Amino acid sequence: MIKKTLFLTLFTLANYTVSSLVYAQKSLTECESEQDEEEARLSRCLDGVKDTQDRKLQTWVNNHTFNLEEKALVTGRYSALKMFKRSQSNFITFRDNNCRWQYLAISPEKGAGIAYKKCYILVTQARIKELSEVK
Repeated sequence: MIKKTLFLTLFTLANYTVSSLVYAQKSLTECESEQDEEEARLSRCLDGVKDTQDRKLQTWVNNHTFNLEEKALVTGRYSALKMFKRSQSNFITFRDNNCRWQYLAISPEKGAGIAYKKCYILVTQARIKELSEVK
């Protein structure tokens, strides 16, 4: 179990590193500078940022899961691991609902999809920041 989790964590980290180097994605700010050009182009740019943020988030989730599994094996207490998994599941639901209402408030006007993607990116970045600060 430990070896499998360690392998998956290392694989995810390696995959993220390679993906980041090969597909050096733009930041949200860089995408927004293209906003004047074309909405479809901005949308594609935001899709790249969104994918990059999803990979970063998954790396942090895998890292914390691995650490909590290791701790649980030593202490025999799995409550922190279960609660972390629940909090991550709740975060995904929150992010989806939080960004969806913003989309629906603008829809069917132009820019609803862009608003959803920007919300998704910003909320994901906040979660990454939160997970990166936990020891």
